[in-house]
Amino acid sequence: MSQPPADSALGKLMANLPRAGRVEWIGLRPARDVPMQVVDRVEACAGGGLAGDRYGGGSGKRGVTLIQAEHLPAIAALAGHLVVEPMTLRRNLVVSGIPLVALKGRRFRIGGVVLEGTDPCDPCSRMEDALGPGGYNAMRGMGGLCARIVEGGAFGLGDTVEALPASADGGGND
Repeated sequence: MSQPPADSALGKLMANLPRAGRVEWIGLRPARDVPMQVVDRVEACAGGGLAGDRYGGGSGKRGVTLIQAEHLPAIAALAGHLVVEPMTLRRNLVVSGIPLVALKGRRFRIGGVVLEGTDPCDPCSRMEDALGPGGYNAMRGMGGLCARIVEGGAFGLGDTVEALPASADGGGND
């Protein structure tokens, strides 16, 4: 689905975010089928991924995967768990306070890094093993966001997640 024109009523509504978010958790997947490594700070490589992550060498539109902290309790409840730990869901970042869906098709900054939301981060079949039967469906619609790294740099726990103005994201919602 394409974005509405930035100067349309819907485009203006979609550009208006109530506040910035915050990085709550960072995890790296060093290889396929190995436990995630939790880190406090990470280096992001423009056009690639996160240093130390299996996709760090050049994963394009999926350089970083993000999930919303506010969705973790809902996923847990739908999957029949009291709590779901971030590493179970295999996303790189857990962020709070900003609706990730609003960052699709937009550029945003985390610490010294500029990213662009590319696609929803849909769950995979591995969620059946991770969360139990129905785990895939428990995550549907709440799997997060994939992003490409536009400008590299470092960021860490507690850093701000903020949408950039349309003028800073290549013209906005084209």
